[in-house]
Amino acid sequence: MYETICSPMKLGSVELKNRILFAPTTLGVSGEKYLERMEGIAAGGCAMIVVGDVPVGKSAFGPSLYSKKGMAFYTKLAERVHRHGCLLCAQLHQSDSDIKGMLPYLPAVLAKRMTADELRQKLNEKIGAYISQMPLKEVRATTKAFGEAAVLAKEAGFDVVQVHGDRMCGSFASSLFNHREDAYGGTLKKRARFLLEAVSAVRKALPEMPIDVKLAVRMEHPAYGKAGFTVEELETVVPLLERAGADSFHVTLANHSSLTDTIPPKDHPAFGAEGCFLFLADAVRKYTKLPICGVGGLSSPDFVEEQLAKGRIQMAAMSRQLLADPAWVQKTAAGKTEDIRKCVRCNRDCLGGLQRHEGTHCIYERSGKK
Repeated sequence: MYETICSPMKLGSVELKNRILFAPTTLGVSGEKYLERMEGIAAGGCAMIVVGDVPVGKSAFGPSLYSKKGMAFYTKLAERVHRHGCLLCAQLHQSDSDIKGMLPYLPAVLAKRMTADELRQKLNEKIGAYISQMPLKEVRATTKAFGEAAVLAKEAGFDVVQVHGDRMCGSFASSLFNHREDAYGGTLKKRARFLLEAVSAVRKALPEMPIDVKLAVRMEHPAYGKAGFTVEELETVVPLLERAGADSFHVTLANHSSLTDTIPPKDHPAFGAEGCFLFLADAVRKYTKLPICGVGGLSSPDFVEEQLAKGRIQMAAMSRQLLADPAWVQKTAAGKTEDIRKCVRCNRDCLGGLQRHEGTHCIYERSGKK
């Protein structure tokens, strides 16, 4: 009944055992708890886990590929995920947050007079000036670092690399943020150069490594998202990314606005329906034959099978649904879809839990429902 969901597919030089991926997700837990949750998701049957926000340089936030401790952590993660025939993808990214610009707000955050989301919005307001004034030498060193990080990711046991097309890549891409007047700003091709160089750096460093590109698309009418490319710009950008070395595209709405836009609840005014971002995948499909991964509130096996079977997308990425029920793939493959704990997209304990600094969880955990 769910032949396409359960069918394998090639992604560059690797093979996915089925078409379901765990989308990059900040879990808000660390150490053994993080490893246990990731292994639980892998054991549930998904084909690949995308580990979000793996920094391309040394970082004090989370595990780093550039430290012995961080490498040991990622190596252990790869071993535990691979036990279950699940692949592991490193989402390489460079933050576009002005860390020094954050310092004036820390007292308010520590005193709980400012929420984490309010701090995020303050930092978003500084992005334009931050990337527009970044020294050229630093820009080039950063794009080069994507290749260096990819080599380390492979050493740690990652099977695939995803270049995060949002964050700094997306901010350089966006005319709303990028006001540079050099080779990295102005025209569309110049704004795209940062992302293109990042992809090329990975391809040059690892010719056989599968490269997925998280392609962030922003909307203008109505306005949703601030980074990334507009739908009209995809005609130029997608072929350039192919030539730079992309093997596939993970297409979603651009960030840097409300988190409930990119992680929309059921009652979102524009993105309340299942498959809410697949129209962006449709826009990318016009300009490429490479595999596309679709996202956006996916949860129904029947709906996902239909999108895959008709070739609208080749992979489906889920986050909240696999948090609600890591065994979604196993239950679907066994024809026991009535036993799936369906995500209701309430955002109460997933996004809400993260914002409350309690970690990303699910209402089913508290209810004890099996």
